[in-house]
Amino acid sequence: MASVNPFNLSDSEEEAERRPNETVDTARSPRRGTPGPPPPGNPFSPPADAEPPTLLLSSNRTSPSGEGISLSAAASSAMAGSAETRVSVDVIAAQLLRDQYILTALELHTELLEAGRELPRLRDYFSNPGNFERQSGTPPAKDQVLGPGGPLNRANSISTLDSLDFARYSDDGNRESDERVAVLEFELRKARDTIQALRANLTQAAESEGPSQERKNFKSSPEIQEPIRPLEKRALNFLVNEYLLKNECKLSSITFSDENDDQDFELWDDVGLNIPKPPDLLHLYRNCGTPLSSPRSMADVSVGVELGDLPGNFISQDPPKKPDLSQQQQNEVVQELEYQISLLDNEKQSLAEQIKKLQSEIQTLKRTVSSPPPTTLDLSSENTSNPCSSSTTDPLSVPPTDNGKYLDIRGVTEPESAPDPASIQKTSQSHKELKSRPAVHFDKPNRKLSPAFQQALLSFCRMCSDSRLGAEVSRIADSEESVMLMLGRCLPHIVPNVLLAKREELIPLILCTACLHPEPKERDQLLHILFNLIKRPDDEQRQMILTGCVAFARHVGPTRVEAELLPQCWEQINHKYPERRLLVAESCGALAPYLPKEIRSSLVLSILQQMLTEDKADMVREAVVKSLGIIMGFIDDSDKYSQGFELMLLSLGDPSERVVSAVHQVFIPAFAAWTTELGTLQSALIPSLLERIEKLLMQGEHSLDEHKLHVFLSALQSLIPPLFAVVLQNAPFTSRAKLHGDIPAIEVTRFPRPASPLQDVATIIGSRETLSALLLLYDHQLEHEGTTGWESLLWVVNQLLPLLIDIVGRINVSSSTCVHEFSRFFWRLCRTFGKIFTNTKVKPQFQEILRLSEEDVDASVGNGILTKATVPIYATGVLTCYNQDEDRKLLVGFLEDVMTTLSLSHAPLDSLKASFVELGANPVYHELLLTVLWYGVVHTSALVRCTAARMFELLVKGVNETLVAQRVAPALITLSSDPEISVRISTIPAFGTIMETVTQKELLERVKMQLASFLEDPQYQDQHSLHMEIIRTFGRVGPNAEPRFRDDFVLPHLHKLALGNNSQSVESKRIDIAMQLFEAYSALSCCFISEDVMINHFLPGLRCLRTDMEQLSPEHEVILSSMVKECEIKVENRGMADAQGSMSIASSLVGEDAKTKFLSKMGQLTTSGAMLANVFQRKK
Repeated sequence: MASVNPFNLSDSEEEAERRPNETVDTARSPRRGTPGPPPPGNPFSPPADAEPPTLLLSSNRTSPSGEGISLSAAASSAMAGSAETRVSVDVIAAQLLRDQYILTALELHTELLEAGRELPRLRDYFSNPGNFERQSGTPPAKDQVLGPGGPLNRANSISTLDSLDFARYSDDGNRESDERVAVLEFELRKARDTIQALRANLTQAAESEGPSQERKNFKSSPEIQEPIRPLEKRALNFLVNEYLLKNECKLSSITFSDENDDQDFELWDDVGLNIPKPPDLLHLYRNCGTPLSSPRSMADVSVGVELGDLPGNFISQDPPKKPDLSQQQQNEVVQELEYQISLLDNEKQSLAEQIKKLQSEIQTLKRTVSSPPPTTLDLSSENTSNPCSSSTTDPLSVPPTDNGKYLDIRGVTEPESAPDPASIQKTSQSHKELKSRPAVHFDKPNRKLSPAFQQALLSFCRMCSDSRLGAEVSRIADSEESVMLMLGRCLPHIVPNVLLAKREELIPLILCTACLHPEPKERDQLLHILFNLIKRPDDEQRQMILTGCVAFARHVGPTRVEAELLPQCWEQINHKYPERRLLVAESCGALAPYLPKEIRSSLVLSILQQMLTEDKADMVREAVVKSLGIIMGFIDDSDKYSQGFELMLLSLGDPSERVVSAVHQVFIPAFAAWTTELGTLQSALIPSLLERIEKLLMQGEHSLDEHKLHVFLSALQSLIPPLFAVVLQNAPFTSRAKLHGDIPAIEVTRFPRPASPLQDVATIIGSRETLSALLLLYDHQLEHEGTTGWESLLWVVNQLLPLLIDIVGRINVSSSTCVHEFSRFFWRLCRTFGKIFTNTKVKPQFQEILRLSEEDVDASVGNGILTKATVPIYATGVLTCYNQDEDRKLLVGFLEDVMTTLSLSHAPLDSLKASFVELGANPVYHELLLTVLWYGVVHTSALVRCTAARMFELLVKGVNETLVAQRVAPALITLSSDPEISVRISTIPAFGTIMETVTQKELLERVKMQLASFLEDPQYQDQHSLHMEIIRTFGRVGPNAEPRFRDDFVLPHLHKLALGNNSQSVESKRIDIAMQLFEAYSALSCCFISEDVMINHFLPGLRCLRTDMEQLSPEHEVILSSMVKECEIKVENRGMADAQGSMSIASSLVGEDAKTKFLSKMGQLTTSGAMLANVFQRKK
């Protein structure tokens, strides 16, 4: 068989037209072949030190089968043919590129472009960035000749308009960080190129691995399957991932990519170098029974020529013989063939995409068959005047991109390849419908212009259909599908040019197009635009986007929501702007009802959990918690209960108050509703929280973590409404509830105010009418029929309440925070379950534990529970739930009994003080507390009267001055004249508190006189305990008291007490007074004290105290000496400051006078700049 030269084709069609009879040995462009040899004597032949001609021509004279034509025969025949043979431009270009004359080749390429004769070889060479970059990991080939400058380094890629990401280059973006990203992307590309170069060797090794005999065995025995090779595995992985992406299985593709993280699924070259890409899985499946033709046979068909058809001067007259090719020449042939294969693959891929697009448009045309045909332009009537009109009416000549769905108003159709016969048959019916529409007729001019002249004349109309926008403008959509396609093409170009503040106006357009567009890729792009529409969307803009997402979800269904919307959320989860992450968190909640239940309880829950633990923005975590609550309202997988419980505890421990508030408003009610359906509210959720509270109390006997206690108790408090709803819904009378008839309205104060509508019992039950009917039966059941068989209520009475009361008894009563938290909990519990439940179920259990009876007064036996937090929590949390007369009498009686019992048993008063502090915070109970204290004032026991006097100190701080003057002061003055000295001493702290908080002068004078009587009355001269109490009170109230009272009364009497203590003979009393004076003086030293008082009273008192401390406590004496020295320095500095102050006052007066004159001068000026300048000119 004669050898064939597949590269012996002319490159330029223009040259072929000019030289039809010329037979020149030319080389194909990179798209068609490889360069041919220059003829002998060619001035563009390589220099002497370049490669020999045989090396240059070896690859051009070799067919794919390895047979070639003798070089000497070709050269001799070329010389004998014609001396005037012209050299092809492509040959020159090939020689320049082969000799690395890159700049010369670039100049030639530019000149050809300017002349309108683009050379494909040069175009492909300079458009391929790989030609200007060398991988750092692989040295250049041995046969590669570098130019004098060495290999060219690749410059940074230039972003074209098509490659620009409008979200990245927004009008208010940070360009510096984007440029840094571009540099990093370039370095990443270089690293990947290096990896590809290394993979070339691995590919060759993978192809050659395995002994040939073993492969023969596998071929001879088909039932024995050959183990998969690494290269085959990578190729199959790539095809499988490609199939998943094409069929909208994005989540499966992501999972598949994660499981094969050692492979880059975006680049086929990552599979292996020099490996052609096979067809996709669908084509392989369809052609599995038909053997595919090899690339070699396809190449032979496309370029094969019979030997007899070649010109005589190119064929050697000698019998063809197989040339002796070196390994280097064979490599060149292989490289050329591989280049050809890659180009054909690219062309095949583009044709496949075009076919896919045509098929989608055919499907849309099929859907429009049943719709009434709209009006179309009848261009066939202009055949005589428009030479191109016939082509526009022929269905076969419609461009594939239009596919008959657009009306071409450009007059001239762009040259496109005709659709395949199958598409012609499928779309013929649609085109017939278009042609059957009522025709639009235009008046024909009675002229005899030639069509060419008429077309040239119309070309002066300034219309543009060459650009993208011009092509869109020149086509009119005539169906809904074509409108969607047009919007899908235009919106990505419209959005970047709309102001950020107005982009929400595009949301309806984007959503409608995304809903109805037939192409999945276009829909994905549109939804990506939606989520990136605004850089930092505000609340209103986010609401618009969320509203659109919900509308989209309702329209398309759960499958498309999962496949199209959720990936957009996942991409934004770590966005740098919190507003974008906030949009993701809100979207997860808004889309929850429209997602498949498996995705709702797995993927969406994982997204929100990750954001809750990792996000730094409070507003994002708040939205996450609300969305988690919505998820809990729609979840039905009972296995997720433990995860929901942990999420509740995690969100309750959040440092942000707004996040915790969202937990109580949304998450806990929704989670409680789910546990109610599961039946685990009473059996799992509430016991779990109580168990954690107990463990916390056991671990923190000395230092209780009050924050954690607050977290757990607040969660319990939010569970009270759903717990009561469970009690009502599982009651024996539930089936008897009737909604018709006269149902009284629920009292406004029947339930505590809920934190959110989700905590409203009426909302949980279903309606206020249903709740009202159930409440009537509930009260009747408790009052007359009891709780027999009422399991849900019996659990509350027999298990929950005893456990809560036991926990209350273990709380430290001195912790006002814990007392307040539990008081509020019991108050809400009792108000929610009602008055009858409180009186018959709650109060008896507390009274049984407290046991307020006469036999428990014995101090030796005592009643330890009265000193615990049970007393204040019962008083403030249970007895204050209802405010009727009998309830107030019960509270007063309880407090009187506690005060009496504690006083007579000499027990600590902490529990009573905690009750007074908690009740005193509410002005409603001030009169009630004064009634209790007056009971103590007139009590027969001095111990009770002492307790009452000390309780006044707590009450004075919260009571208004009128009550203090009318009720407190008279009671204290009565007690100050008590026969028992201990009672009188007990009134001193209360008197001091009045001096600290009250501003009425008359009342202050009365208190001052009473304190003066304690200090100056001879009967109190030797009362050590009285002096101690007065000094302690002065040290506590002195810094906050009125300065005149402090200077005229407190400091002089402290001076007297310090001076008298120097002569105290009893050392124990002396050191007690000295230590108390030290505390008082330390507190008062921070106050501003006038110079006279400092010299006459404060410093002398300190010196007296220092005298005592020199003998009693030397370490305190050092501190007192420094205090004395500091006070002396203050006195000296103050004297110097007074002398300087007189001078500074005079100078300030002069300065103020000059300032006043200047400002008055400025105020007289008008706004004239010339006049303002004249003010600062120097007088001449």
